[in-house]
Amino acid sequence: MNGKYNGSADIFPGPAKKSPGQESPEDGRMAMGAKGVRLLLAGLVVMVSGYILMTGGGSDDPGVFNYAMFDFRRLVAAPVVIVAGIIVEIAAIMKIFK
Repeated sequence: MNGKYNGSADIFPGPAKKSPGQESPEDGRMAMGAKGVRLLLAGLVVMVSGYILMTGGGSDDPGVFNYAMFDFRRLVAAPVVIVAGIIVEIAAIMKIFK
């Protein structure tokens, strides 16, 4: 800006110049490649398996308490698997595959 008000050009400067290696949505390509999508799906599978590990342990009789609800699989293993799936998802989103 040169210190003068140029109307809407100051507020809405228009599209930025594109460098030679830079991609844009107008190129017709997805923002994430096939490797990234596969890694996203793998993270989703890991997270779903963690939720499956967490299921069960209920009692058939509401008058009887079932201590199987507090076993290692539900309290430790399942949350660790879910967090691992979230880490895989973050890595899939942040990693740039060449």
